[in-house]
Amino acid sequence: MKSVLLLTLLAILMPLGAIHASEAHVVEFEGAIGPVASAYISEAVARAERDGAVCLVVEMDTPGGLDTAMREIIQDILASKVPVIIYVHPAGARCASAGVFIAMSADAVGMTPGTSIGAAHPVTIGEGGVDDETMDKIVNDSASYIKSLAAKRGRSEEWAEQAVRESATATAEEALDLGITDVIADDVHDLLDQLDGLKVDDLGGGPLETAGVSIKRFQMGFRFRLLGILSNPNIAYMLLILGFYGIFFELSNPGSIFPGVLGAIFLVLAFYSFQMLPVSYAGAFLILLAMAFFVTEIWVTSGGLLTIGGVVAMLFGSLMLINSPLPFFKISLAVILPAVITTAAFFAFAVGAGLRAQRKKPVTGSEGLIGMRGNATTDIDLTGQAFIRGEIWTVRSAYRIEKGEEVEVVSMDGLKLLIKRPDSGTKS
Repeated sequence: MKSVLLLTLLAILMPLGAIHASEAHVVEFEGAIGPVASAYISEAVARAERDGAVCLVVEMDTPGGLDTAMREIIQDILASKVPVIIYVHPAGARCASAGVFIAMSADAVGMTPGTSIGAAHPVTIGEGGVDDETMDKIVNDSASYIKSLAAKRGRSEEWAEQAVRESATATAEEALDLGITDVIADDVHDLLDQLDGLKVDDLGGGPLETAGVSIKRFQMGFRFRLLGILSNPNIAYMLLILGFYGIFFELSNPGSIFPGVLGAIFLVLAFYSFQMLPVSYAGAFLILLAMAFFVTEIWVTSGGLLTIGGVVAMLFGSLMLINSPLPFFKISLAVILPAVITTAAFFAFAVGAGLRAQRKKPVTGSEGLIGMRGNATTDIDLTGQAFIRGEIWTVRSAYRIEKGEEVEVVSMDGLKLLIKRPDSGTKS
C-alpha cells in the first residue's frame, strides 16, 4: 500500500518538476553599469539557480559603466550554475564599453537586428587623468582580461582586443560573421529557439535545451528602481541642494522643525547616492565650503562677500563634483546652472534685504520718535505737554510754543522729549 502511495506521489510531482525546470528566466537592464546593475543581475542569477531555470536571459541596453561593477557582474556570470545569455535588445540598443566585457563572459550572446556592440576602450576616472605610461598599463590589462573571457567562451579574441585598443564596433550582422555573437533574433522566443542545442560550459559542455520552453519575466522591483533613481547624478545633486536649503531654513528659523527634518532626509539620501558615483573630493569640499559661507552669512554681516564666495565655490564644486569623463555619470549643466542661479538670487535678495534693514530709520524705541511730529496740548514755556504718535508726552523746548502749534521731536531725555517748531532750526 505504501509503495502504491509513493509511486502515485512521484507521478504527481515529476510533471511539476519538469514544468518548473523548463522555464527560462528573463530580466531587462537598461542604463549605465554601476552598483545597482551589479546587485540586480546578481539577484537574478541567484534566483535562476534557486528555481532551477533552464537559463537566464539578460536583455541589455547599456552605454557602459564602472569597472568594479562590471567585474562583479562577470564573476557572478562565470560562477553561475545556470547558463547566462546576454541579449542586446531591443532594436536600436547597444552593448558598449563595460557591456562588451559582460557579453564576452556570457554563455551565449544574441543580438536584435539594428543593435551594435563594441567601443570598449577604458576611460580613466581620476583627478587630472593619468599619464601615458599608466594609461598603457590600464589598456593592456583590459585587453588581456577581455581576451581571456573571449577565449573561455570561444569568441573572437582578435576582435575583442580591437574593441579595447581601437574602440572597434560591430553591427549585429558583423558581430555574427566575426564570431562575437551566436545568433541574431527578433525576440526572446526566437533567441531561445535558435540557441537550442548550443553547447555551454555551465552544462558541462552539454547542449542547451531551450526550444519551446516557457518564459518567465521578472521586472525590476521597487527597491532597484529606487536605487536606480538615486544613482542618477542629477537626482543626487538636487537632493544635496534641497537638503542644504532645509538645513539653512532650520538654522535661520530655529524651531521650524519641518525644514530641518526634510533637509536631513535629503542629505542622507544624497550621501547614499554619491557613494554609488565617482565623486571628486575637491568638488565635494567646495560645495561644503559654499554651504558654510551661506550659513555664516546668517550671523556675520559681510556686505555680501560671503554670498559671492559661496556662489563661486558652489559653481566650481558642482562642475567638479562627479569626477568622470563618461557623460552618463556627469551632472547636467541644465541642472547645475538653475541651481546656482537660484541660490545666488535667493541669497542676493536676503543679503540686500538685510542691508536695507540696517540703513532703514528705526521705527521703535527712542530712535523711532526722533523726527516725529505732533501738536502741543498745552502752552509750552520751557516745559509742557504734546500729543505725539498717539500719546501725551511731557516735552521741553528752549522757547515758548503756543497750545495747538505743530512740534517736532529732536531727541529724548529720559521720559521727556526735546522738541522744536518744524520750521525752526533751534534745538533744545
